[in-house]
Amino acid sequence: MSAAQLETLTRNWAPISTLICLPRSDADYTRLVALLDEITDEVGEDENHPLASFMDVLGTLVVGYETDHVPELV
Repeated sequence: MSAAQLETLTRNWAPISTLICLPRSDADYTRLVALLDEITDEVGEDENHPLASFMDVLGTLVVGYETDHVPELV
């Protein structure tokens, strides 16, 4: 990562970090699921959409939390 990229990331992380985080509570999880639903509605199945990779990241965070904290339905 270049110094310019790191500077851009640092400048833009604060507003992004309010949207995306590692879920540590049910409230974090619920918020991420709601955000994932919104992004999924926007992106749909368009793999070329600018937010498609963001949707993937949110999905990974949600599934990780579910794996550790949500009991499986039998």
